[in-house]
Amino acid sequence: MCEKKNISVCFTADQFDKFSDGKSTVVVVDLLRATSVISTAFMQGVKEIIPVQTLEEALFYKGKKGYIVAAERNAKPIDGFDYGNSPYHYINADVEGKILVLTTTNGTKAINNAKDHKVITASYINIDAVVQYLLKDNKDVIILCSGWKGFFNLEDPIFAGTLSNVLLDSNKFSSVCDSLFASIELMKNAGDNLFEYLSKSSHRKRLKSLNMEEDTRYCLSPPKKSDIIPILKGDRLIVL
Repeated sequence: MCEKKNISVCFTADQFDKFSDGKSTVVVVDLLRATSVISTAFMQGVKEIIPVQTLEEALFYKGKKGYIVAAERNAKPIDGFDYGNSPYHYINADVEGKILVLTTTNGTKAINNAKDHKVITASYINIDAVVQYLLKDNKDVIILCSGWKGFFNLEDPIFAGTLSNVLLDSNKFSSVCDSLFASIELMKNAGDNLFEYLSKSSHRKRLKSLNMEEDTRYCLSPPKKSDIIPILKGDRLIVL
């Protein structure tokens, strides 16, 4: 019988140094909306995605052949960039074969915080493929919730609870991580109507105030699933 691998959940990008071990596979989730956008962009034919932390880093690529630049701060798109952080910006857009340079408030920070590990990104769009990959990967797993500016949010841990629950049920993983068990309890409490459950959450309200409710619905109940797993190689995400 193979020894079970460990799985843990980190609630915010700013707490990652407490979980970092240099050997685990890190699954970054920023459900609303960066990792959902990353999955969507790859589905639409984007070749690579370079996640950067600052607007200045992203603007360095603006106008370069084969590159498109996208930015979001405080959930809002930024003037001077080709795209924002809405999945709808990439659907039916001219992005096939392009390299997307993306900077967001939380998600791209989380990816960069974990870059000394093997990093993949996950959302409800590609959760089934991520589960199958992690079962075969046979490594310890850290699910890194991006959070909101260093604070806990609801949606990322609920996703982490869903992913953790499936992995634990496989009997190939075990955990002694309280934040993982809390995530599973949140997932159970949320039930089948995640959109309604999150109605009081800060980011759901933030997106609603910006008339981005359709983004929220898309990320929580994506109309299409993908078997693409974005993995970080050097400074960029590519299709595994």
